[in-house]
Order: sequence, then structure tokens, then C-alpha cells
Amino acid sequence: MLTLVAVATVITLPARAAEEKTVYRCPGNPVLYTDTLSAKEAKEKGCKTLEGTPITVVQGLRPAKSASGAATSGQNRVDPNDQRARDSDARRILEAELKKEEDRLAEMQKAYNNGEPERQGDEKNYQKYIDRVAEMKASLLRKESDIAAIKREIAKLQ
Repeated sequence: MLTLVAVATVITLPARAAEEKTVYRCPGNPVLYTDTLSAKEAKEKGCKTLEGTPITVVQGLRPAKSASGAATSGQNRVDPNDQRARDSDARRILEAELKKEEDRLAEMQKAYNNGEPERQGDEKNYQKYIDRVAEMKASLLRKESDIAAIKREIAKLQ
């Protein structure tokens, strides 16, 4: 069995060597790797011979046109009046959201009472009270950052 494998290897080595052609790396943009040039042509173009591992070329696939690509063509543009209506709807929704968030922030600030909210009945342990105050402060900061984000979105629409 071992001799059969050795014989098969000896037979395929010369065939493989005959299949391999000289590969040239030619300068340019993009760099060209080719095995179709003769030695004379390669020398004229300033190509260098590559030695060592053979080069493997993997063909890439071109991405298919997406729906967003089609929307950018002149045929599928949105009517300016429709776009204005969409923008005004978006502004109205954002302003309603801003009003709701600002009202909620005012309620939270009132309950927070400048860092000294009223103690609740289950907060006989002072640490529970401190934890609740810290949680309230973090919620206030999150709410303020949410309001700032909504204001930025409204500014983008103007």
C-alpha cells in the first residue's frame, strides 16, 4: 500500500511541474499578476518573476443593486411636496415627544427635590434611601440626555 502511494506521488510530481507556468508581477495600478506573458514581454513591461508559493485568485462577486440604490436614481425621487409633508410630520412627532419627556423630567426633578427626596416607609435602612436617591439621579441624567437627543433631531429637520 505504501509503495502504491509513493508511485502515485512520483508520477504526479512531473505533471504538476509541467502545469505550473512562470508567474509575473507587473507594476501598475492595480498590480497585475499574470502567467500569460512570455519572458521577453515581461522584461519589456518591467515585470518580475515570482517564485515560491503559487498564487490563488478568488473571483469576487459584485453586489446586487439594492432597493436603496434604485431610490437614488432619478426615476424614484420623492416629490418635494411629499417630502415637506413627511418632514412636518416628523417634526410634529418629535415636538410631541419632547413635550412629554420635558413634563416627565419636571415630575422627576420635583420628586428628587434637589437630592433630598422624602423617605418612604420601607426605607428604615438608610442605605436603601441612598440607593434610591442615586437611582433617581441616574434616571434624571438619562432623561436629560434623551431630551438633548430629541432637540438635536428637531434641529436637523430645520
